[in-house]
Amino acid sequence: FAEMATIPLGFNIDTPRWDQNTFVGRLKHFLNITDPRTVLVPEEELDRAKALVEGCRAGLVPPGSSQEQLLYAKKLYDSAFHPDSGEKMNLIGRMSFQVPGGMALTGCMLQFYRTVPAVVFWQWVNQSFNAIVNYTNRNAASPISLRQIGVAYVTATGTALATAVGLNLYTKRAPPLLARWVPFAAVAAANCVNIPMMRQQEIINGVMVTDGDNNELGHSRRAAAKGIAQVVVSRITMAAPGMIILPIIMERLEKFPFMQRIRVLHGPLQVLLCGGFLLFMVPAACALFPQRCSLALADLELELRDSIVAKHGDKVPYVYFNKGL
Repeated sequence: FAEMATIPLGFNIDTPRWDQNTFVGRLKHFLNITDPRTVLVPEEELDRAKALVEGCRAGLVPPGSSQEQLLYAKKLYDSAFHPDSGEKMNLIGRMSFQVPGGMALTGCMLQFYRTVPAVVFWQWVNQSFNAIVNYTNRNAASPISLRQIGVAYVTATGTALATAVGLNLYTKRAPPLLARWVPFAAVAAANCVNIPMMRQQEIINGVMVTDGDNNELGHSRRAAAKGIAQVVVSRITMAAPGMIILPIIMERLEKFPFMQRIRVLHGPLQVLLCGGFLLFMVPAACALFPQRCSLALADLELELRDSIVAKHGDKVPYVYFNKGL
């Protein structure tokens, strides 16, 4: 075995390995933590990774630990534990599960789009999956009640079903390719409803904003609105290439005689191709905007802005907050 590198002086496990002010840096970061292979890591190893990360934060690095070991532990920690609360996230809601979970659901939605019952079933399953993901990746500092979760789920599912069924009926006489794009329209519409509804407490009460040194300054609704809007754009972007380009590919492939002989394999083929798109698009979409979102002091609510200026003068030109994923 090659000799592991020693931990350099001043090593901070929470300092990002790549520049988070650039898209490429954020892409490398999310390629690391959304790695679908981490889904297979046993719970015990995840707990050990958390203990190692927390120990490193406290300056208690086990003797013999290498920088590679600490960085791998941080990768597992970031993939499985919430950045705000530090609690272990449920498996389905983790971004590292987006590739295996998303490829199966997207492939099925693209394959079974012709009949209303199939559209209803797969859109319902997909919105149930999205509700879990949105709840899991919310800003944990803003709790949401079971009633609010239920309303958000029913509203988003209803929006997706109304969009999908309505467009499905509308495109009966349209070119076949338009019908294949119906699932994407439904997913995009539902995301515009599901995410804000699931995170409504942030919009109502605001999210905690801090200064550059992570000192808490107060709650801002405008910061919450900005963060949620960015998440909506990211989620739609995540789904767009696979759900727009793949139907074009399948439309052309299905005209070949050999594809007509293996119709039973069309579904599995679409699932695999969706996986190929999502393998890149999940980290790319997450990297569109910084995880630690910023907002200019001038764009805050007047009351909060005056409070910050009264306490800190002009030393806080920007505030920062976790936008969620």
